[in-house]
Amino acid sequence: MTTLSERNKEQNNEQSKFRLTVEPAGAERREHRRHDMEEQGLKMQRWDGQRGGSSLGRIVDISAGGIRIRTGQKSIRPDQQIRVRLELPVYAGICPFVDTTGSQMAPKREWTGWMSISRVHPISDKQVEVAGRLVDMNEMDRGMLGLYLSTQPLAA
Repeated sequence: MTTLSERNKEQNNEQSKFRLTVEPAGAERREHRRHDMEEQGLKMQRWDGQRGGSSLGRIVDISAGGIRIRTGQKSIRPDQQIRVRLELPVYAGICPFVDTTGSQMAPKREWTGWMSISRVHPISDKQVEVAGRLVDMNEMDRGMLGLYLSTQPLAA
């Protein structure tokens, strides 16, 4: 008499062999490519609305979906959300953002929105590296930022 487990084992013998699936070489897991901006010395501001902003830190690298900065503000923690203002220079005739509030679209250099902190890594006693997603950026600005960043060097 054959037991149920033995029968299933015989039937599934063909299926139970180990199958290895390999992704094509160079497959990209990231949704957005990171670009190195540290050499440019660009700053990011913590934005407090009408009172203006205070310097949050220097941009290390950026993508259309997130940003990594180096700062001295050690009170920042993962899962926080910080209102930020990002201002980037025009490069190769491309503005990084689009103003859609008027009757016609117009180029603009700054974006104000929320950064959701995902990682805080201490660099030294005085500095931390903060990484997070730019969460409330509209698709037009995200697309223009991606185009703008395509002219910049890639991060390692």
